Amino acid sequence: MTTSEKVVLDVDGLRMRYGSADVLDDVTFQACHGEVLALLGPNGAGKTTTIEILEGFRARSEGRVQVLGTDPAHGDERWRARLGVVLQSWRDHGKWRVRELLAHLGTYYTAYATAQIERPWNADELIEAVGLTGHADKKIKKLSGGQRRRLDVAIGLVGRPELLFLDEPTAAFDPQARHEFHDLVRGLVDTHETTVLLTTHDLDEAEKLADRILILNGGQIIADGSAGELARRIAGEDEVRWVREGKRFTHKTTDSTGFARDLFTRYGDDIRELEVHRASLEQTYLALVRQAESTPEATR
Repeated sequence: MTTSEKVVLDVDGLRMRYGSADVLDDVTFQACHGEVLALLGPNGAGKTTTIEILEGFRARSEGRVQVLGTDPAHGDERWRARLGVVLQSWRDHGKWRVRELLAHLGTYYTAYATAQIERPWNADELIEAVGLTGHADKKIKKLSGGQRRRLDVAIGLVGRPELLFLDEPTAAFDPQARHEFHDLVRGLVDTHETTVLLTTHDLDEAEKLADRILILNGGQIIADGSAGELARRIAGEDEVRWVREGKRFTHKTTDSTGFARDLFTRYGDDIRELEVHRASLEQTYLALVRQAESTPEATR
């Protein structure tokens, strides 16, 4: 198995039961080294329960779970040092300054630095990596909302985690801050090969960041694939539109890339206003959830 194929998350037959109710029912999936996996689903679908089990904060009822090769139910402090967790909110340390808080947190990871676990980030390196240069000596309570969220990410990254959990990371972000945050996450993946498990209600965010998307509904995985694969599963065909010799044409195909290539091979510069229309992730997501809810037996 190559580094890029190394399985970081391995979940098989995960079940969580409260009384007689199954919150999770036979949830099975994997995530590999350097992959961004988005977990989507309506409220109550089981996303938070799944994440808490993977992080080792909640015991499962049944199933096999391996996170970085360890059952999270038995993960020790050395194992936890390999994880990064960015929650929707965390305890306010407003009187701390950015640099001193990150430096302080880094001391907790130093004892676990080995040949396999890298040393913690230097506070100034981390401040630069998350785009807080110029705010290092500012008290946390003086940061803007977007800056606070960047600090949340910095806190999750202090120990140079191999696996990063992001829970609704851009909630309440303005468009500019969201765009910058997305660039930050992709940079972490591309530069440091961090594996990311993302939960979000922002479907545009999932489509932009995720290599693969899992849709969870009613405690079950109802879809697993890239945004394009899921769209093709529902829509079946892309719609290609173009203009040639003043006439407008429309064609539906399952291979829009190949079809467009053939068009240019045959007609070259005569092709004008080429457009490819695919189902959006939002349309796909809603269709899959409706489909699962209307035919629940199909997912069991």
